[in-house]
Amino acid sequence: MTQTLSYVFVTPYSIAKSRTGGVVARLLSRIDLELVGAQMIAADEEFVSTYANILRGQPDPKNLGATVLLSDYVEKNIGPSGGRPHRTLMLIFKGNNPCKKLSDICGALYAENRGIESMTGETIRDTYADLIIDARNKKQVTYFEPAVLTPRNQTNANKMLRFLATWLPGQPNIIENMRYPHPEKVERTLVIIKPDNWAFASSKPGSIIDMFSRTGLRIVGVKVHRMSVAEAMEFYGPVREALKGRLAPTIGQKAKELLENEFNLQLSEDTQTVITKSFGIEYAHDQFEQIVEFMSGKRPSKCLPEHLNEPGSVKCMILVYEGENATSKIRDVLGPTDPLKAPSGTVRREFGSNIMVNTAHASDSVESAVREMQVVKFHKNLCAEIIQSYVQML
Repeated sequence: MTQTLSYVFVTPYSIAKSRTGGVVARLLSRIDLELVGAQMIAADEEFVSTYANILRGQPDPKNLGATVLLSDYVEKNIGPSGGRPHRTLMLIFKGNNPCKKLSDICGALYAENRGIESMTGETIRDTYADLIIDARNKKQVTYFEPAVLTPRNQTNANKMLRFLATWLPGQPNIIENMRYPHPEKVERTLVIIKPDNWAFASSKPGSIIDMFSRTGLRIVGVKVHRMSVAEAMEFYGPVREALKGRLAPTIGQKAKELLENEFNLQLSEDTQTVITKSFGIEYAHDQFEQIVEFMSGKRPSKCLPEHLNEPGSVKCMILVYEGENATSKIRDVLGPTDPLKAPSGTVRREFGSNIMVNTAHASDSVESAVREMQVVKFHKNLCAEIIQSYVQML
């Protein structure tokens, strides 16, 4: 098996401090691995106990204290506290030698963090982790936050993946662990980081998440998804009629003017109506096909019926945000559909190219979010299936 799986856990503290985007950006832009899965999980006592024991079984010969430090951290900070579970983001990567590559970018626990002057900011832990050692007793750690957790070798990665293969099935894809003072104001909204952000290794997906973090909303669910043609057609179904109503008359008028100029004649309104209902409608239909192709990788007209429900050839990341007035807060940061008309500092102005390649989608209402989550089957996460398939080959 040349390509293997490994994982990174983004700790509850990093998530709570809205460092998720920065961590994701660093991971995606600095390694030649494929992100094949992502899921927000709520670790229970079984998870914590198993993971801590696996960590204890992978001592670092160069620093025996690191093993104790990590296993103790997991036992104290990853599991529930006061009966309340915490959010941990699990990222699954596939490729050649993923453990070494992920370990290198995540960074060491000790050496880089002994003194302020020795920090470089090169690794994730350089930037986001904290390790404070007592100035008088160099063996005494007074504060420790690793920011991310990842295995150093494939043997230990496989041990945890075997556990996840049995633990993940049945785990919810949306974490409900918060009591709000004004629950009537709390909404959930869906965000899609579109396929144009995944064409090559880039920090863009993480940077977009980082921009959304300014809303103060909580990420309660994450999913890496390949939208099928059928899903894309249903997802953007409401847009189909809108395109006809908005584009067909405009294209009909332009076509009429071009024909009049070309042949030096005046066409009647009846002729313009015919052009609008034929060429105009066909143009609107083509625009819809382009949207479906952009999101799934294939045009509906070129997809055989038996392949409509197959996963698409391009991927996206879907996130669910939760909090007061979530819909309007996210859409304010996203910006309008046309990036050229979007205000400075919005996601679409910063990263979008045109009306179609506009980098991200956000639900326009609570009702739309519910419908869209159903279309992309958000409550079903493929991480468990990906890990199970891999484990079966070990």
